[in-house]
Amino acid sequence: MKIKRIINCHLIFFSSLLSFLSLTNGDESEDPLKVFIFAGQSNMVGSDSNVKDIQRFPPFIGLESAQENVRFAYSIGREKKFESDGWQSLSPVNNVVGPELSFARMVSAKLKSEIAIIKCAAGGTHLGGDWNPENPTGFKMYPLSLKLVKSSLAELDRMKIKYQIEGFMWHQGENDMFNEDYMKNYGKNLEKFLAHWRQDLGVPDLKFFIGELCTKTIWGMDLRPRMYAISKGQRLVTDSDLLAEYVPTSHIGVEIGGGVGLHYHYGTLGQLEHGINYAEAYLKSIGRSDPVSGPLKKWPYKKGELVRLFVLAGHRNMEGERAFLQELREIKDKSFLESDNPEIAYKYSLGGSYHKSKEWEPLGLTGYYDSFGPELSFGSYLQKKSVENIAIAKFTHSGSQIVDWTPEGSLAKSRNLYDSFINFVKNAIQDLNDKGHAVSLEGVFYHVGENDMSFSPHRNNAAKWLSSIIDKSRDDLKMPSLKWYLSQQPPTDDKSVNGIDITSKIEALASSDDSISHLKAFNLVPQEKKLVISTAGIIQLGELIADNYLNNRK
Repeated sequence: MKIKRIINCHLIFFSSLLSFLSLTNGDESEDPLKVFIFAGQSNMVGSDSNVKDIQRFPPFIGLESAQENVRFAYSIGREKKFESDGWQSLSPVNNVVGPELSFARMVSAKLKSEIAIIKCAAGGTHLGGDWNPENPTGFKMYPLSLKLVKSSLAELDRMKIKYQIEGFMWHQGENDMFNEDYMKNYGKNLEKFLAHWRQDLGVPDLKFFIGELCTKTIWGMDLRPRMYAISKGQRLVTDSDLLAEYVPTSHIGVEIGGGVGLHYHYGTLGQLEHGINYAEAYLKSIGRSDPVSGPLKKWPYKKGELVRLFVLAGHRNMEGERAFLQELREIKDKSFLESDNPEIAYKYSLGGSYHKSKEWEPLGLTGYYDSFGPELSFGSYLQKKSVENIAIAKFTHSGSQIVDWTPEGSLAKSRNLYDSFINFVKNAIQDLNDKGHAVSLEGVFYHVGENDMSFSPHRNNAAKWLSSIIDKSRDDLKMPSLKWYLSQQPPTDDKSVNGIDITSKIEALASSDDSISHLKAFNLVPQEKKLVISTAGIIQLGELIADNYLNNRK
């Protein structure tokens, strides 16, 4: 295997060198236009998004307008197609928000050269059939997209514009999981797909960025085994192909549906974050990614002092899916939370390790989609109540469900979080010990899974799963009386799940154990959507969690 990788590396180096030399013939002072291809099915199209909703998400305001400096060619849809008929300026198509909008803004801001995007996507299409390069069926997406790419590039040639095909962004797979043959062979089919594109475009070193299927959707819950099968096929390719990268997307926003609130598509917020993920993956591949937030300039605790460590954990609202910096600034008596707090050391792993700190940082914003969780108000509230030597370690994955946190996990093994979570806590304690401090682990502050409350099998098992996580964590951390503070927002109110009294089940768990506290955070400020808590509510939640600690600590 090592020999194969070495040979591959040499081949890639020489093919890249040849490509570079061919592209720099002529005026070398002018950078070539960098061309990106976007392709896939409904979550690449931007289904269930709406341009007018961009205004609801402050980090992305402005993306409803055309980006005049970015060329765009497209064919989007199945029976009814929206087609550009040549190049135009990048803008939303048919009032739909696609990942190319945020991708283009971020990448063009980083690169000196101009960029162009070619997009071909249609909902409900299969890699095994529609996108099959050897035997396309159905809507014959492979020949359609190849024709679009080649004709768009030919137009650049006619305009004498020097260009370079820089990357291929692929997001597809949900429909293949409904066909047993397609599902079983997804990895092999994807491998062929990549090989044909490289051959048909004459770009042997073309980079591919393979988007993860989002586990936060309803399909990530009720079709867990099938989603996992597709993810294994994708990882088979990205693990063996040095020019293919797996791009996590399960942590990004998802559209809130009717009824119980669960949905199939990213929607507006998710699409915009989807594009950021692709941009970050591409920029990292060329060495242009931004560093994470800076470490503490001055260690806030005196050597030998006891440090009180608070572990925050959970899902989409502990992560802070819809709490934004820009809205925080508008809340006069809370806007100070925007500033770093160097008196509290902060370590984090967000989105299932998608975004994590390397060292202890001052408590503050992490640069993660300009969003934040309840940790800011939590830390501030404790300080105001004269709690000293506070350190916070936060571990979240908004695309997870409670079963992913259990020691047993599920058959979707790549989604299991327990070991990573416990090791994160152990490492935080050890880091503080190594700096000369005794550590008091004040408790684990876990916000109960929001999506779990909307899916009957998970809602029914939530308390049992929580019990197993708590028991095993105490064993593994050798802290038999470790405090767990469970916070719960109002559970989903829908006739399909209301027959399961999850609140009483969690109350019973807490009443059976003196070291478990149950906070019913049922009086949060009114929220716009089910499941998700927005900016003011997240600030309030942090304060409620802190106050619950003060009232129940021993």
